Amino acid sequence: MTTGERAALVDRLRAGPRQVADLAVVASARPGRRPADGWSERQIVAHLVRVDREVFQVRLRDLSGAAEPQWSWVEPGAEPGHASLAALSARFAAVREATIALLTGLDEAGWARSGVHIVYGRLDVAALLGIAVDHDADHLAELVRRTG
Repeated sequence: MTTGERAALVDRLRAGPRQVADLAVVASARPGRRPADGWSERQIVAHLVRVDREVFQVRLRDLSGAAEPQWSWVEPGAEPGHASLAALSARFAAVREATIALLTGLDEAGWARSGVHIVYGRLDVAALLGIAVDHDADHLAELVRRTG
């Protein structure tokens, strides 16, 4: 993967919180709206925060170790607590920037490191980020449906 391709992937990852924040503004204009099924907007954003912090950041750190990481399936819940949608969106942006900081510290060898996921198989950093971007896209689509 070229430096330009890596930068484009990181840019896509960086775009997630901005898109969530934009949708949060729309959703906040309709307070009290409860979804008929699935998670609320707050739960979706809380889930995005937890997945970035508890899955993607952990896996990126795992790749810095001497041993090849072995990863199981992890699906953090969606407990927003009492935080507002705006606060959760800001938290997602902060957590994502911490994830991006981990990426900017990687050299060529770091980008080439890989681990083995029980479902996805061997994942290098780029593949791991591809999953993160797809995960964002899935939940952004759900937010669009809810706010549309």
